[in-house]
Amino acid sequence: MSLERLGNQLHLPSLSIKGFRGIDALTIDRLGRVTLIAGKNSVGKTTVLDAIQVYAARGHYDILSQLLTSRQEVSIATVEEVHGQRKFVPDFPALFHGRDVSRCARIAIGPKGYTDQLRIEESLLDEEELASQIEKNLSRYVAKGYTQTFRVVFQDTEQILPWILPIQGSDAARTVERYSVSACLYLFQLLVRAKWPSPIGCQFLGPGLLSDEEIVRSWNAIALTEDEDRAVQALRLIFGNDLERVAVRRDEISDTEHVQRVVARLRGQARPVPLQSLGDGALHLSGVALALTNSRDGFLLIDEAENGIHHSVQRDYWRMVFETAQANNVQVLATTHSFDCLCGFAQAMTDCEEVDGALVRLERKNGTLRAVEYSERNIKAAAKQRIDIEMR
Repeated sequence: MSLERLGNQLHLPSLSIKGFRGIDALTIDRLGRVTLIAGKNSVGKTTVLDAIQVYAARGHYDILSQLLTSRQEVSIATVEEVHGQRKFVPDFPALFHGRDVSRCARIAIGPKGYTDQLRIEESLLDEEELASQIEKNLSRYVAKGYTQTFRVVFQDTEQILPWILPIQGSDAARTVERYSVSACLYLFQLLVRAKWPSPIGCQFLGPGLLSDEEIVRSWNAIALTEDEDRAVQALRLIFGNDLERVAVRRDEISDTEHVQRVVARLRGQARPVPLQSLGDGALHLSGVALALTNSRDGFLLIDEAENGIHHSVQRDYWRMVFETAQANNVQVLATTHSFDCLCGFAQAMTDCEEVDGALVRLERKNGTLRAVEYSERNIKAAAKQRIDIEMR
């Protein structure tokens, strides 16, 4: 389907990633309202989702930090604001392909073409305004050979990361050689007056399941709305009409303590049962449905979309994703290495002709990552005839 026919402009109609983590360069010419990225384990599917999350946040320091610390990628830093003490901070070099932060290193993420791409690039200390900021607080360190830092650039906005790299031969560089970790200066004061561009809403789901608190919070946000009806219908993909109602229940423990749970009433059951007790499939389905309703006008990223979903309901599952993404103006990008998931996606795409879908397979050949994009015609043929879209 053409984007003009859809009437809603996508945040990312295409995607270009350069120099980010395990991706040297990757271009996907067309993304859809719902895009499924297939490929074998460790090919780079999750890294694509990470890149989109960084783009949606406009490279905000918090997202970069969360991404790195969640993977235990940290540096040993001298933090001047705490009297020169050393502590662990996000290891920003790990953002760059091959951890290469040599001169002219750059990350670029966004639609094809230079316009509106997010960049993380080198910023030399000989720039007058930047040099004055850093030398005011770190003059004695700069004198020892710290001459390189990095900034986040989006459109007409630039922000300096609070991270200053050592040059080869400096005291910190020798620390790197000795301890096999990154060592750097870290100047939090660079963030005090930082002004970041407005982000695009973005929710990342999987491969784990939502917690009790997340489910309760999300369900309360959609109570008594059409979105609640969609979430219930998603659960009925597993339980059918045996699922009668879903609600948030508050159980008082004492005058000051209580527990909130999302519970389901099933036909033939005398008492409601907690949603958490209904199995991973129910939790994943409800999690995706809730995430779709809470990602209105933004991105929803689903890692390992097939988790917990039986092959017999894949088609209905993806139809729910297509229809809700269209209704809520959400751009969905999901990953899989399951052929059943891929078939269900293709079948749902034929059912939802008014919604733009895209299928991409990532593969590495001779160390180079490339995207194999399938036409709408090929996807529909695969759905009708179960043609094997190569997953190896």
